[in-house]
Amino acid sequence: MNNKAEDPNLWNDANEAQKLMRERQQLDDSIAGVKRLEQQMLDNIELIEMGEEEGDASIVKEAEDGLKALKAESGKLQVEAMLSGEADGNDTYVEVHSGAGGTESQDWANILLRMYTRWAERSGFKVELLEVHDGEEAGIKSATILIKGHNAYGWMKTESGVHRLVRISPYDSNARRHTSFSSIWVYPVVDDSIQIDVNESDCRIDTFRSSGAGGQHVNTTDSAVRITHIPTGIAVACQQERSQHKNKAKAWDMLRARLYEVELKKREEAANAEAASKTDIGWGHQIRSYVLQPYQLVKDLRTGVESTAPDDVLNGDLNEFMEAALAHRISGKADAVSDID
Repeated sequence: MNNKAEDPNLWNDANEAQKLMRERQQLDDSIAGVKRLEQQMLDNIELIEMGEEEGDASIVKEAEDGLKALKAESGKLQVEAMLSGEADGNDTYVEVHSGAGGTESQDWANILLRMYTRWAERSGFKVELLEVHDGEEAGIKSATILIKGHNAYGWMKTESGVHRLVRISPYDSNARRHTSFSSIWVYPVVDDSIQIDVNESDCRIDTFRSSGAGGQHVNTTDSAVRITHIPTGIAVACQQERSQHKNKAKAWDMLRARLYEVELKKREEAANAEAASKTDIGWGHQIRSYVLQPYQLVKDLRTGVESTAPDDVLNGDLNEFMEAALAHRISGKADAVSDID
């Protein structure tokens, strides 16, 4: 890679040159991080040996604390290493769709939308609401947000799938327990370095009046745009802008991103068909259950990771689940995990 970077003809293609330099910088940072950890580990081991020889417990304690800190830091580097996919560094779109069940599922979809928004904000990402379709009584039927930041797609990509909620319904006068389902679909923003060609003749473009509360985030003029890619059935919508022209341009970007995500999935399946079958994403294949009554537990059905603090999880405390799912996706292990009642 250094030879390519030093090639005087490299900058004849500015896009390719920028891509190469980004890759080089990422590799340099990764290598430097590993070397730094290795040196700090050796230094702390030497301090422990010296402290034991001199009978100085304080030196031993300080070095042991240093090793514990290195373990935590190495864990972070390990996660970063897992975010090395073709589009992992990109921004990401996140779609939320309520399942069957009317108000219950629509309220659950709204809770999930808030959960991912709060996770993104806590992680230092920026969030834009692109489209929302309100429920008749409460919650939402669907919504799309854009999460902007380095590795946004890499972190979010394992969240695609069906999420199950069990709780005492606030909409049931008899206070019965209800189970609700909503689905999440995650796909990367396509940057200028990725070329995706879409034939306009293969698409149907519809305009409609925007839904939502209005205000600074969602407009209420007749300028929302939906584009349907007829060969695949993929449909995207945007109502963020007051200009129909701007919404149309954003919707084209979203459609290209969806088609790119489909291509990425095909490549993944071709590379490892067995692993892909173990992580099939489809309605009725929930990836995580959230139980609020009669007890409190969140359980990931792919990795077995659990939390007894669902309020924290629903407020965006998701990193433990995401890290485990990334590791599981790479390892391809398919250990059976039973769902919770």
